[in-house]
Amino acid sequence: MPNRNLTSDELKQANKLLTNVRAQLAELAGDDPLLLFAYRRKVVKELNYKELNYDERSKPAHRNKLKALKWRLQGRKCAHCGQEMPLKYSELDRQSAADGYTEENTELVHAKCHYERQAAKRYT
Repeated sequence: MPNRNLTSDELKQANKLLTNVRAQLAELAGDDPLLLFAYRRKVVKELNYKELNYDERSKPAHRNKLKALKWRLQGRKCAHCGQEMPLKYSELDRQSAADGYTEENTELVHAKCHYERQAAKRYT
């Protein structure tokens, strides 16, 4: 299932949110460009790379446990090609990205097979 894209109105709302965040950061920093830099860095670090990213992808420990479970359930074989697969070089493939990393929504595949699947869906 392809990922949902924002409509033009939704994109305008997202851009408005970004404008508001930028204005709030500037207000917090006042005339201090180094403080503004530090605030931006904090927001990017905490929201983008951690909190918001985890909202979509879940935390690494959760994904690692799920990978180990899927590996056992799939008999240590790739769900795409059926060949044996080491856990270390396997990847979780979501049927629907919006539904997250759950046992029901994922299959474990070789990295190469994951790339092939993504290319077939025109995600790469």
